[in-house]
Amino acid sequence: MTIRIGANPIGWSNDDMQEIGGWIPLEQCLSEAKAAGFQGMELGNKFPRVATKLRPILDAHGLVLVGGWYSTFLLEHDAETEFAKSTDHRKLLKAMGTNVFIVAECTNTVHGNRTAPLSTRPVMTEAQWKTFTTRLTKLAELLKADGFQLAYHHHMGTVVQTAAEIDRLVRETGEAVNLLLDTGHATWGGDDPVRLARTYKKRISHVHCKDVRLAVKAESDKHDWSFLDSVLAGVYTVPGDGSIDYVSVFKELKGYSGWVVVEAEQDPEKAPPAKYAKLGCDNLKRFLKEAGLS
Repeated sequence: MTIRIGANPIGWSNDDMQEIGGWIPLEQCLSEAKAAGFQGMELGNKFPRVATKLRPILDAHGLVLVGGWYSTFLLEHDAETEFAKSTDHRKLLKAMGTNVFIVAECTNTVHGNRTAPLSTRPVMTEAQWKTFTTRLTKLAELLKADGFQLAYHHHMGTVVQTAAEIDRLVRETGEAVNLLLDTGHATWGGDDPVRLARTYKKRISHVHCKDVRLAVKAESDKHDWSFLDSVLAGVYTVPGDGSIDYVSVFKELKGYSGWVVVEAEQDPEKAPPAKYAKLGCDNLKRFLKEAGLS
């Protein structure tokens, strides 16, 4: 069993609202991530998307590429079209030596729109669910044939946010579709990451770790804030700095092999990235050890 600990650069520079941490250079992000103890990095908006340019940058910091977010629009495109559109992304991942293919359905999503309250997020009809799960299964099968493992990222503001939606996604898709367990999105979406880990252990192929500040979540829920306003207010933080019982989550993942990634978007003016990266990495290592994972 091998577990590697990675980071997402969203703790330094935000992808959905690029002015958040927009002034922080990639060099600072990678240097601080390595110093914090991380082994790999997911993609961010400042990363070159050509392997010949990206590899020497990561090599210089002793880091590898974990993978990266890919937005799907399967309610608009069939699986074959979506697969074709992913050619450049697949080429980059393959050249960098990773098979982790993270997807999230972004048709009508509101998570990147600061003016859109979370209550306005899209909710699929019965017909849309059938279309979505059929196409997602097909896309996962096409990716598997090309050497990749699809990991579906449930996410606030998208069509798969709640416990019922996560359950339905897993239930109505084929085995080629795996789940990205995101502890922060699960908690904020009303689910329990311990339940998800216990229930879907065999389908979980990637883990994102962000913690939740419940007081900020309560304010966001009460006032119907947008996702980005909630992030700026500090709804998310690194593991061990919020409410989630990570040891219990990891105890349900005995036998897990893969990446565990700190992906905790915060405002770097309020949460200095180097400080929180070190805190998150140290806490994650301790939680994994206490849970009997290494």
